[in-house]
Amino acid sequence: MAENPEVAPVVYTPGLVDAHIHPDKTGWAGPWMSRRPASTLQDFIANDLATQREFAETVEARAYALFSHALRNGTLAMRAHVDVSSELGTANVEGVRAAAERLAPHLTVQIVAFPQFGLLTNPGTLDAMAASLTAGADLVGGIDPIGVDGDMAGHLDAVFGLADRAGRDIDIHLHDGGEEGLAQIREIAARTVAAGLQGCVTIGHAFALCDSTLPSLRETLERVAEAEMWIATCALGPDPVPDLGLFEQHGVRLAAGSDGVRDSWSPFGTGSMVDRAHLLAYRTGAITDAELERAFRLSSTAGGEMLRIPDLATWDGASGGTYLEFHSQSIAQLVVDRPVPFSVVRRGHPIHPNSSL
Repeated sequence: MAENPEVAPVVYTPGLVDAHIHPDKTGWAGPWMSRRPASTLQDFIANDLATQREFAETVEARAYALFSHALRNGTLAMRAHVDVSSELGTANVEGVRAAAERLAPHLTVQIVAFPQFGLLTNPGTLDAMAASLTAGADLVGGIDPIGVDGDMAGHLDAVFGLADRAGRDIDIHLHDGGEEGLAQIREIAARTVAAGLQGCVTIGHAFALCDSTLPSLRETLERVAEAEMWIATCALGPDPVPDLGLFEQHGVRLAAGSDGVRDSWSPFGTGSMVDRAHLLAYRTGAITDAELERAFRLSSTAGGEMLRIPDLATWDGASGGTYLEFHSQSIAQLVVDRPVPFSVVRRGHPIHPNSSL
């Protein structure tokens, strides 16, 4: 029999942080979207572009619906990857920024200018990326220098060059696996150190780092740690997940995110980082309370540290003014049960989950 919430114990937690999400792609709060089949990264990207052209709702409306739902579920900050290209220009960035401003200061949104459709292979995209940094984007993104653009040096020259000229941090998608994927990660780490960007560069997905059979894995983890880079993981479907203990042994910093939520890539995703902590714990074989709590930490304070947001990067208890309240006996239990917080407070200001935002 379920506990009566009026007498259930209460646990206070830090605010949640979504370290990797794509709000411009979501169909949240809209009609059901039937997905096209896809088996390769190129298939998914092509389907995504076609779907974005078909949406009846604006980017701002869809992003706002998703942001509002996530905020009610305790997410107080996001690293949002938003498509920029010669076809789309800066329109998606402007739409996501407008949605985010409607929920400020309760929700902090960092926007990454994301060249999903290619940077070098899609002429005009680099100019659009530069323009996006004055249209609402905060960081410079990249995607599979070899797998998508086919030119590691050229792609990274463009990404690091733009970041240097604009004085921005970097967040690169890297799906490429195998030793080729590890080689790209080591090159990104080397450039991070050379540019003095320690702590300012993130790699999303980094599937190659999840393959324990690769000979150069441990060496690459050491390079990532030395460069103080962040890795964002999403525990998606059949995608590889990191060995959390191995990452900790090597001092690699990790945070969790949702990735796509109800978009053309997948019908799944809820926009709840409690759900994401549950999935990460499940996918990594969590059993003990400490392992469950680690999944929650990667979905909360780790993301706050990655985004460098003081009230979300550390947890001094509810007296700090930013906290969530759950009906649960412990953080370990709430990761398993996945409740919605009944109280969300940011910098001392209550956010009422069931009221209009």
